[in-house]
Amino acid sequence: MLVFGSAWANEPVTTAYVSLQPAVIGNYNASGGKLKFYKADIALRVKSNNVARVEYHLPLIRDQLVMQFARQTDEDFASVEAKEAVRRAALMRVQSVLEREEGETLVEDLLFNNLVVQK
Repeated sequence: MLVFGSAWANEPVTTAYVSLQPAVIGNYNASGGKLKFYKADIALRVKSNNVARVEYHLPLIRDQLVMQFARQTDEDFASVEAKEAVRRAALMRVQSVLEREEGETLVEDLLFNNLVVQK
């Protein structure tokens, strides 16, 4: 996690990354009803002046991501294109919850630093 002190108050707004630590780990429904597991190392791209606001909501963001990933299937993790669709859906979910909580989306992008799926 990035932390900015009051010394940054007069600095121009730049891009910052907020890492979800530890990694988001959970299970999803695979074909045949068998549970499979994923591990996602995720970073959120935000404006530096929004870091504290996003960090405040990290427990809620993690919860929403776990719920989002639990709905995925084997096909959702089968190709690069499918994983990109999962990433975009996760970003939209995070932005939606922050819009509801803060009145604005705050997060510009969601990045998978690593995504491991049990096959």
